[in-house]
Amino acid sequence: MGGMAARYGSYVTLSAEAAVSLGSMEGMFEAAPPAESARPAWSGWSLAPGYLIAAAVTVLGFSVASSLPDWKVSATMMAIILGVAVRNLLPLPATTSTGCKDIVKRVIPIAILCIGAELDLIMIAEKGLQTALLTVGCVLLAFALGYYVARWMGLNHKTSLLLGSGTAICGSSAIAATAPLIEAEDDDMLLAIGTVNLVGLLAMLALPLVAVALGLGAKTFGYWCGTSIHAVPQVMAAADSLKDLKDATGDAILVKMGRVALLAPLVFVLALGYTKRSVSPSTQRKVANIQYAKLVPWFIWAFVAVALLHTSGLLPTLQFHLIGAKETTSVDLSRVLSGAGKILLALAMAAIGLTVNLRALLSVGGRSLAAGVLSSILLAACSLLLIRLLI
Repeated sequence: MGGMAARYGSYVTLSAEAAVSLGSMEGMFEAAPPAESARPAWSGWSLAPGYLIAAAVTVLGFSVASSLPDWKVSATMMAIILGVAVRNLLPLPATTSTGCKDIVKRVIPIAILCIGAELDLIMIAEKGLQTALLTVGCVLLAFALGYYVARWMGLNHKTSLLLGSGTAICGSSAIAATAPLIEAEDDDMLLAIGTVNLVGLLAMLALPLVAVALGLGAKTFGYWCGTSIHAVPQVMAAADSLKDLKDATGDAILVKMGRVALLAPLVFVLALGYTKRSVSPSTQRKVANIQYAKLVPWFIWAFVAVALLHTSGLLPTLQFHLIGAKETTSVDLSRVLSGAGKILLALAMAAIGLTVNLRALLSVGGRSLAAGVLSSILLAACSLLLIRLLI
């Protein structure tokens, strides 16, 4: 990490452990995989501690959330808070993070798909143009703020581009897609990942508190989370954090999925722009090999498909006639899927919390963190204003 210290001063360090801890908040990309010698075996036994502990934290989260009605905090937010507390206060098996990361990779897409069963696209379609303009406008604004604030703080061009990409789209995944195109160094990538994920974590905790203070409604709060918070799991946790605004989750995910879908166009534009500046054959080969379709995750289409089925009334109501019962039992499949999505979301948040090392958070560089915080505050303020005007 000597190159980064030389450029930004002795106050900037970011260990591999910090990058892994912070990168886990994204839920879709492992920022800095351990060396081959330290890589754990991905066997069932190595996954078991993480699965069991995450499940226990999830159950505890539901229990605590239901016993504190005055706080009006959901099990989702309680699960991630308890997960962080358990990770940093108790001795855990060394393989706990292995199972937790496996949970996040497998569960987050399924939770997103299930939550689509509660979304009414007819109501969204009424403001479809406004929603599209809001999403594109906030992505452009976030990229500009992330880049120019970072430059103003004295960070170099490549780190600033990575911060802009991660802030605008989806945290670590956007940084990982952008870094090879601009030939970013490992130091630039790790610093950007650490900053974006830490700032996203702070935004996830702060936006619900601000929403309560401002008296925001569920739709406004959902759109605000979707346009302002960086990583997909962070958006989901924040939107589902308040019991009084529980209907915000679907809108938040819809807007966030729109941002994620814009990763391919952003990478395309950056690739064109950077190849014009650089004559490096390696960069040109990387640009030529980009598969833009794969930059849009499959669960975006699955989420929209389930939402379309729900909106069109094609998700059936299942009826069961239990032995000995006089009446038929009806089960609304959309409610079952939505409820399952909330449980899976809480499990994923517990798993994410169990991978966050608070000591590692302190290793993110001062100027980079200041740039991330300032650009995120400006983005949150501007996006809320746009939501008020358009939605």
